[in-house]
Amino acid sequence: MIKKIDHVGIAVKNLEEAIKVWEGLGLKVEEIEEVPDQKVRTAIIHVGESRIELLEPTAEDSPIAKFIAKRGEGIHHIALGVDDIGGHLEKLKEEGYRLIDEQPRIGAGGARIAFVHPKAVTGVLLELCERKAE
Repeated sequence: MIKKIDHVGIAVKNLEEAIKVWEGLGLKVEEIEEVPDQKVRTAIIHVGESRIELLEPTAEDSPIAKFIAKRGEGIHHIALGVDDIGGHLEKLKEEGYRLIDEQPRIGAGGARIAFVHPKAVTGVLLELCERKAE
């Protein structure tokens, strides 16, 4: 079951500068985390039941660095909170959706995540995100 929009990922060149911008809007960064597997540092902003994740690349070959080089800063992905990521991936695969990840991996905050290719979802990079009971 899809529960909610878990978060919106926004690619930024400089995390500290981006934090100033978003906090200037009256929002508050509650945590900063590095995810070495994905070569990214994230700043998490809670907005109601959802989040905004500011994503700064930590290496030139990271997916976020490549995104910024090609498209500039901005919305990178939308993540849907799900309760059974394995089941969702299996269903999407059966229905012919192009997946980036056929098996979940660990993302920011210890969430189990997997990406669906943008060509399968009207040009939007879609992340499925399963978190332990919140």
